Amino acid sequence: MEEDNTIKTSKYNALNFLPMNLFEQFRRLANAYFLSLVFLQLIPQISPLASYTTLIPLTVVLAITAVKDAIDDMKRHQNDNQVNNRPVLLLVNGRMEEDKWMNVQVGDIIKLKNNQPVTADILLLSSSEPYGLTYIETAELDGETNLKVKQAISVTSELEDNLELLSAFDGEVKCDLPNNKLDKFTGTLTYKGKKYSLGHDKLLLRGCIIRNTDWCYGLVIYTGPDTKLMQNSGKSSFKRTQMDRFMNVLVLWIFLLLIIMCFIMAIGHGIWQSKIGYYFQAFMPWDNYVSSSVASAALIYWSYFIILNTMVPISLYISVEIIRLGNSFYINWDQKMFYAPRNTQAQAHTTTLNEELGQVKYVFSDKTGTLTQNIMIFNKCSIYRKLYGNSSDKVGSKVTDCKKEKVDFSYNKLASPNFAFYDNTLVEAVKNGDKWVHLFFLALSLCHTVMSEEKVEGELVYQAQSPDEGALVTAARNFGFVFRSRTSDTITVVEMGVTRVYQLLAILDFSNVRKRMSVIVRTPEDRLMLFCKGADTIICELLQSSCTDLIDVTMEHLDDFATEGLRTLMVAYRELDAAFFQTWSHKHSAAYLSLEDREYKLSVVYKEIEKDLMLLGATAIEDKLQDAVPETIITLNKAQIKIWVLTGDKQETAVNIAYACSIFEDEMDEVFMVQGKNYETVFQELRAARAKMKPETSLESNPTNVRLSSKPKMPFIVPDEVPNGNYGLVISGYSLACALEENLELELLQTACMCKGVICCRMTPLQKAQVVELVKKYKKAVTLAIGDGANDVSMIKAAHIGVGIRGLEGMQAMLNSDFSFSQFHYLQRLLLVHGRWSYNRICKFLNYFFYKNFTFTLVHFWYAFYNGFSAQTVYDSWFMTCFNLIYTSLPVLGLSLFDQDMNDTWSLSFPELYEAGQQNLFFNKKKFVNCLIYGIYSSFVLFFVSMGTIHNSERDDGKDISDFQTFSLIVQTSLMCVVTMQIALKTTYWTLMSHLFIWGSLGFYFCMLFFLYSDGLCVMFPSIFHFLGVARTSLNQTQLWLSIILSTVLCIIPAIGYKFLKRLVYPVFVDKVLDLSWHYRKYPLPPPIHVRLKHSNLRRSAYAFSHQNGFGALITSGKTMSRRQKKKNSFPLKK
Repeated sequence: MEEDNTIKTSKYNALNFLPMNLFEQFRRLANAYFLSLVFLQLIPQISPLASYTTLIPLTVVLAITAVKDAIDDMKRHQNDNQVNNRPVLLLVNGRMEEDKWMNVQVGDIIKLKNNQPVTADILLLSSSEPYGLTYIETAELDGETNLKVKQAISVTSELEDNLELLSAFDGEVKCDLPNNKLDKFTGTLTYKGKKYSLGHDKLLLRGCIIRNTDWCYGLVIYTGPDTKLMQNSGKSSFKRTQMDRFMNVLVLWIFLLLIIMCFIMAIGHGIWQSKIGYYFQAFMPWDNYVSSSVASAALIYWSYFIILNTMVPISLYISVEIIRLGNSFYINWDQKMFYAPRNTQAQAHTTTLNEELGQVKYVFSDKTGTLTQNIMIFNKCSIYRKLYGNSSDKVGSKVTDCKKEKVDFSYNKLASPNFAFYDNTLVEAVKNGDKWVHLFFLALSLCHTVMSEEKVEGELVYQAQSPDEGALVTAARNFGFVFRSRTSDTITVVEMGVTRVYQLLAILDFSNVRKRMSVIVRTPEDRLMLFCKGADTIICELLQSSCTDLIDVTMEHLDDFATEGLRTLMVAYRELDAAFFQTWSHKHSAAYLSLEDREYKLSVVYKEIEKDLMLLGATAIEDKLQDAVPETIITLNKAQIKIWVLTGDKQETAVNIAYACSIFEDEMDEVFMVQGKNYETVFQELRAARAKMKPETSLESNPTNVRLSSKPKMPFIVPDEVPNGNYGLVISGYSLACALEENLELELLQTACMCKGVICCRMTPLQKAQVVELVKKYKKAVTLAIGDGANDVSMIKAAHIGVGIRGLEGMQAMLNSDFSFSQFHYLQRLLLVHGRWSYNRICKFLNYFFYKNFTFTLVHFWYAFYNGFSAQTVYDSWFMTCFNLIYTSLPVLGLSLFDQDMNDTWSLSFPELYEAGQQNLFFNKKKFVNCLIYGIYSSFVLFFVSMGTIHNSERDDGKDISDFQTFSLIVQTSLMCVVTMQIALKTTYWTLMSHLFIWGSLGFYFCMLFFLYSDGLCVMFPSIFHFLGVARTSLNQTQLWLSIILSTVLCIIPAIGYKFLKRLVYPVFVDKVLDLSWHYRKYPLPPPIHVRLKHSNLRRSAYAFSHQNGFGALITSGKTMSRRQKKKNSFPLKK
């Protein structure tokens, strides 16, 4: 176990940076290849080139990459230090001392205050609340924002805040080894000779926030990496793109081709030496170390190995790093991804994954804080046949959102300043004393388990078990029915300025089965009233028959609420007879005290009184989505990106959000619910769903089933299957635990991948990562995970690309992400604009770069047949040095940094264009082979057209021009013109910089030509500059220019023909979309007509109480009240 509380998200430290970084870089086969070349060039007998020609570029590449990695990791170190250096109060020698989080050790006693994050996993010892209760929020752990309660064991709660007693505490804790189970903890405390059982309800986990509790003390159990939060965070791994892995494969292919070519050259040299060279030793003597033609051939093999190394030039990797870095800056600089309210911009934390942003197929998203704002808003309500919440003007016309005016609550001094409502008719009804409106809001102010804090008179702070309850009580507060305080048997409400105290007789608490809660109170007028709220499907069954007409009207209103994706519940009441209640109360007490079947007996008793209710109305709460979330998901779906929501929230809430976000639609053929609790049930549910979506997938002849029957040892790619309709899938964490077993995981994957949207709820952080790993394992697709809390870190690390939302749930997700921003809707811009551009650019770059270097290098192959395979180079050594480094570097970087086939607006308007990246159409094995064939053809043209030009030819003045230097000049000038025209053909977005880079580089080549071949340099440095006056004397000959033009035309004709004929004869889907986009640029479509669709009432109710049973029993027991009344509600009540 870890002794201190230090966390580490960084990859390196000062000692291991160099070896680890070099190891990671040499995992690129190209880097290992160039290192081997350096060693070969150290052998003078075989090296026609100096070793520094490879060593220096390799060192530069390694250094640039290392510096970039070091900067990225230093940022992680800074973020780690920020967390590790947070202050904490530590009990040392009988007094509290402030220390740093990282210095906390197992066995320390620490003090936490209200609204502070929990430092480590600690055993709760005592708190400011009665009976050692402590209230916490666990949003960063499981995404749930509802209030949870922990309780210290009685023997330690008596320690309270007595530092002397706490210092003397000498208990011994034995517990589980560190594990990732958030809801499991087993241990024993031995204290004063007695043993006490410890459970999960005694443990405060790192990542929780203390709420509604002044202070608490805890004993540190797990620290740092051993905490359950960090155990669920997953391990940091080096992420490499598919393009990186593919380039490694290409290096192997090229290496194999290089070996074959060198072998051919060596054989050719051996034959030439034995038949010709041997007899001409008087004119061309052999070196001393060459004993035979075989030995000479062996040496020539390695010489050509060095000369032809430019087939994979090291400048390729420098260029790739620069391109990725430049495209990362575009993300950082994008003002359309800047979020002004928080003054935050998008950031690319990892600069090596840009092109993979253009290939994403699966997006795994958290819900709370990612799709939603984690804010509940009381939006509308229906009260006794009247609908409130639709803003309208004096004429009665509906008012648009931008023209809405907030209701003035200044008449209510206790109103919350953060509450907003836009329908004045409801306020008027309240002021006019409407009986039903008053009763409706009274029900909301009484029927709940919310706790109130009032540290400053008049400033109420509500702590609710679920955010819905908080929103409802806040709404009642603003409309004049202010829940002010409670004790174990009273609720104090300020009604329209008048304080009234209601006697609390019973709380019929919420459960996931009941889906409702009720309170029974005695009013100041001595009336017995039952108020109930819950899901409409449940409440409707409990209403009086006289409410039929009212139910019909309210149902219509609920349909309207559901259309807007609002969370709904019904509110009802009943006035009780005193004698009936007295009888029922005895039954309730007996059921409550029962030792057997208590839950069942209570439910029976609850049903006896929760009947014959009168309907008051219904509420509609907006689980406020982040801006433009539905539009973003619709756009991503058009791009064939599948959205899976992985959340710790409950099923009903998650499904409601899925509909609100357009992940699910009412037009779907079916949404499958997988809720089995064992292997067999889950298997049957998944198989039934798959059989309905595509029956043939269940047949034994199905390719996947055939492959499975052979029990392959290695993972294989599961092909995509198209269902016969539009489906969705919902699966809970319990069912998922079964489905992720080895024998069932493929059944889950096949079923889920056929669905348009997938919702996985009640998940642990580890399960989120397991789902991502499952898709990565069996699908040839790029995955992206996006979340905002620490519970999302594991899936962010597991996915190919991790995106962190800078939200309200801490910084862990952002710190562990590859990219981060503040709003979910920026994702479509990250993928469809920056991702697609990056993918297109890197593909254009690689296609052009490989073609350029094949053409450049393979000229040596043809030349070998004319120079006795002697490893003589075609080009001037200075041209070989400058070709990739200077002459052609700027044009290709300009293409890779500035080119756009379509601007950002049109890229977002036509998300279908994104499919090209998902299918990897622009650079693959076929494209690479095309580059190789085209390079062979171009090198053949360049060599033989140039050779034919100078063969037995003469200058204008009659002198012979059949010399090597003139031939070399023609070949290299033709090559420069060809590659310049090729990049001009590939450029689709011409700017001033494009013209400058492309034509400027060609012009610069000619300037350098005359400079390097000038008389002055050749005279001053004859051993370095050999081509004396060649440019001046050769480029004034007409036949040379005609040769250059002919070579250029012959080389670019195939490219032009392919570019234009392909779209006409073999257009792919992307070509059709591009043609369509160009058409719509000229003839824009009219704006779409938005049709509002009615949502099915089958999923209308999504009332989200807490996942656990409520605080009802806790409140009525009085445990929460005795000290709270003294400390927090000490203000006199105004009557």
